[in-house]
Amino acid sequence: MKFLKPFFLVTDIGFIIYWIVTYFKIIPESWAFKDYNNPILVDWNWSFFPLDILISITGLSSLYLYKKKRSSWQSWALISLVLTFCSGLQAIAFWAFAGDFDVFWWGFNLYLLIYPLFFLRLVMKPAQT
Repeated sequence: MKFLKPFFLVTDIGFIIYWIVTYFKIIPESWAFKDYNNPILVDWNWSFFPLDILISITGLSSLYLYKKKRSSWQSWALISLVLTFCSGLQAIAFWAFAGDFDVFWWGFNLYLLIYPLFFLRLVMKPAQT
């Protein structure tokens, strides 16, 4: 958990901040993805909201349970990691099919896609009693 905790904090708090910033429309136009104001892409982007918030809830819950020394932290962490991977995969697949490459948005989504892979084995180990 020593190495996983910073990833969970950055990802989970990052998602919460991203959705607050998105809701209040304070992302600078220069940082927004292509066609950011297209109603279809706005809907596509918001379709990630439930998934991303669930990722934050499960990740932060895992950290809380770990702090309380409950072995169930691993199950919550596993759920969070799998959902994070799926979120990154869906976004990367969309941008790839659209033929749109923006290093900024691809970077964030590749992070979501790749980092969980390094921790899945850790959280799938049986809990130590």
